[in-house]
Amino acid sequence: MALKPDRYEADTDISFYMNEVAEAGVIISVSTGGSGAAMDDAAALATVKASASGALPLGVLLNDVVNVDLSRYHLNKYKDEVQIGSKVTNMPKGVVVTNKIVGTPTAGAIAYLSQSGNVSATNEGGTQFTAPIVGRFLSVKDEDGYAKVSINLP
Repeated sequence: MALKPDRYEADTDISFYMNEVAEAGVIISVSTGGSGAAMDDAAALATVKASASGALPLGVLLNDVVNVDLSRYHLNKYKDEVQIGSKVTNMPKGVVVTNKIVGTPTAGAIAYLSQSGNVSATNEGGTQFTAPIVGRFLSVKDEDGYAKVSINLP
């Protein structure tokens, strides 16, 4: 579980498809963009970047993206699962409680995009590049590793 139900979704978007397995709570980035409104353009792909270098973050992934044999299993609608290759919901603005955090954040610290779609309180790009800012931490980690993060992407 990467997202707790305690969240505020100020803005959501369903413009992108995702062709890889991912867990809700990670920051997704643009892989390729579609043309025009791109609402039904399969070229509009989101991805979880292995590195923050060159990433163009879209928002927090709100669905679990799974790869299951749909002739044998059903998607778990209670977990908000979507099949690989389907549209995903991302949240560019809002507040989430997630455990997809690297390091030890402090309340009020800037949240940077880190490796594998995680967020970090430190810019892990060092002198080579500046990791994209995705928001601000609103709490420290609890005993289970969850913290409240305000996401604010343009």
